[in-house]
Order: sequence, then structure tokens, then C-alpha cells
Amino acid sequence: MTYESILADLRGKKDEHYRQFNERIANIPAGSSIGVRMPLLRAYGKALAGEEGFDLDRLLCFPDDVYEVRLLKCFCVGYKKMPFAEKVRYIERCLPVVDGWSVCDLFCSSLKEVKRHREEFLPFLRGCVEEGSEFHQRFAYVMLLGCYMEEAYLPEIFSLLERAHTQYFYTHMGAAWLIAEVLVKFYDAGVGYLKRSRLDAKTLRKGIQKARESYRLTEAQKNSLKLLKK
Repeated sequence: MTYESILADLRGKKDEHYRQFNERIANIPAGSSIGVRMPLLRAYGKALAGEEGFDLDRLLCFPDDVYEVRLLKCFCVGYKKMPFAEKVRYIERCLPVVDGWSVCDLFCSSLKEVKRHREEFLPFLRGCVEEGSEFHQRFAYVMLLGCYMEEAYLPEIFSLLERAHTQYFYTHMGAAWLIAEVLVKFYDAGVGYLKRSRLDAKTLRKGIQKARESYRLTEAQKNSLKLLKK
């Protein structure tokens, strides 16, 4: 496996129309992606990670200038079978390639194994929030949304939300998305959090807006939320 062979494989899956479309919606610098659709890239990552003798360390050392290569690194970290403690170390190594909402959220979606190791992984998420950068924090909030959305974890979710650096746009949006999901699934607890939260008003408003857009809340609940906007 070489960087050149990886690029050749990816270019063989290129869709130029998709490349132009995806660069716009994912805010990717023009010309820095190849244009591989996500189902194909996921399948390629799974196949690569499952190959005998696959060297994940070698893959992680390849340049990060191509969008699909960054995503491929994330997918292979998610798909390669290994002890969970080892996987956490690889997740930490891979986080520096997360430079946009799409890489962040797709990386999170490949880490379904976390659901079986939630207590073990919580200290890592706390560390991501404490680190404070835009995409470390977004990673933590998206992982909480995908793997920890249970009543028992609400105190942890609220505690970590209070430390959101929402001056960063994608942290702000990740926190708002998490707030909205709490409101949809645990309405009363979510409303209680809104009333006591020290989080900035713009993020709370965005969370309320996203919750009110959901078909899973009643009209009465949506109207009550509207009254809570600061």
C-alpha cells in the first residue's frame, strides 16, 4: 500500500458531478477532493481495513491534502478490528485530520463500537471538550448525540455543553444539535436545562429552533419552547 496506489484506487471511483456538488455543501476547498460517493468510500475503507497485513499506521502517515484520504483514515480507524483501548489511541491520532463538519460527523458515524464502551470512552470525550478547539468539541458533541442519548447520561451531556466554545461556528452548531435532540427525547429535562443553562443565548436559540423543526414534538411543546427563547 502506497499513497499513490490509494489515490489511484480512489480516482477509479471518481464522480465529477458529485465532486463539484460535495465541495459546495461540505465547504471543501475547490479541487482538493476527488469526488468519491460515500457508500463507495465506506466500502473501500471496510475492505482495506479487513485486508490481511493492512498497516493502519502507514495509512495515517500519508498526506492529508485530499478530502477522501482524510475520510479514509477516519473510516479505517473505525472499521479495523482491534481492542477498544487501542482503538481509542487511534481515534486520538486521527482527530487532527478532522478539519470540517463532514469529516467530523462521518468519522463519528463510523465509531458505532463506542456504544458498547460508553463508560470507558467518556474520559476521552471530556478531554476533547477540555481541549477546546472547534472540531475536538464538535466531535465530542456529535458522539454524545449518537452514542449517549439516554436519560442516565443527561447530567454528563449538560455538564459538557456548559463548556462549549460557541464562538466557533461548528462547535455552536454541534452543541445546538445536541440540545435539540435532548429536547426531542427528554423534553422536560431539556426544558429544565434551558432554564438554568449558562450557555450563550444564540446557541440555546438555535437548539430550540432545531427542536421546533422536528416532527417528534407536539405543537404545544413547540409553542412552549418558543416562549423560552432568550
